[in-house]
Amino acid sequence: MDRSYNLNKKSALVLEGGGMRGVFTAGVLDNLMDRGIQFPYVIGVSAGACCALSYMAHQRGRAKYGNIDLLEQYNYIGIGNLIFKGNIMDFDLLFHTFPEKIYPYDYEALARNSARFEIVTTSCLTGKPCYYDERQSPRRIIDIVKASSSMPFVSPIVYVDGEPMLDGGISDSIPLMRAIGQGYKNNMVVLTRNIGYRKPDKPSRVPFFCYRKYPAMRKAIMERNAMYNRQIEQVERLEEEGKVTVLRPVNPIVVDRIERDCNKLLALYNEGYNCANGIQFL
Repeated sequence: MDRSYNLNKKSALVLEGGGMRGVFTAGVLDNLMDRGIQFPYVIGVSAGACCALSYMAHQRGRAKYGNIDLLEQYNYIGIGNLIFKGNIMDFDLLFHTFPEKIYPYDYEALARNSARFEIVTTSCLTGKPCYYDERQSPRRIIDIVKASSSMPFVSPIVYVDGEPMLDGGISDSIPLMRAIGQGYKNNMVVLTRNIGYRKPDKPSRVPFFCYRKYPAMRKAIMERNAMYNRQIEQVERLEEEGKVTVLRPVNPIVVDRIERDCNKLLALYNEGYNCANGIQFL
C-alpha cells in the first residue's frame, strides 16, 4: 500500500543496524538516491551507518556492492577471520581496501553534502552512546564507522580519539529519540526486522573474562535486550499515532546477522528497494 511522506526541514532518516540485514537499508537508500531524495538529517547505527555513508556521498549501489558483490568475491565473514584476525569480519578489507582501492569512497562529496549526518557508537568507559558527525578527516570517519560496526565478543574494540568504543547498537539501537532531541519531529525510521519482533526478555550473558576493564560496557550489553525492546515498542506506538513513518521487511527474515548466502542478501536488498517504492514524497 502506497503511503505519502512530507519531506521538510524537520525530517530525519533514522537507520537501525543489524549486521548483514543492513542490505534491506541499502535497498531503501538506493531507491531514495534514484529519486533524488535527500533528508536534512541522517543518523545511522552500525550497518545503518555504513549504508548511510554511501547515501551521504551519493554513491548509488556502493552499499549493495560492499554487502553482496564483495562478499561473493572475498567471503569476508567467518570463523577463520575470528581465529586469525580477531574479528568475525575482515575489517582490513571492508574499511581499508574496499574504500581505498576497490570502490573508492568519495570523501569530498560527503564534505559537500549540507545535510547533517551522525554515527552512533558506544563508549566502553561509560556504556553510553556517542554521536559523531565527522566530514573532514577520512581516517577519523573510518575509525567512527568501524567502532559503530564492532559487534561485542566477535569484533575488537576500536579507539576513537583515544576512547575505546564498540557497536552503537549496544546503547542506542534505534536512535529515534536522538533525532527528536535534535529538533527533528518528522521522522522516517528504517528497521531491519519484521513488525512485532522482540529480543528475548532476559539479560544477555557476558562471560566473566570479557570486558573486565569496562564494567559499564558489561552492564550495557546485559541490558541491551530490554533497551532494544523499549525502543521498538516506542517506534510502534508512534507509528500507530501517525507520528513516525516506518519502513521494515514484510517477508519473514531469513537473513542472519552474519549471513553469507548472497541470494538471500540480494532478495532482502530488493525488498528494501521495493518497500521504498511505496513511499510518495511530497
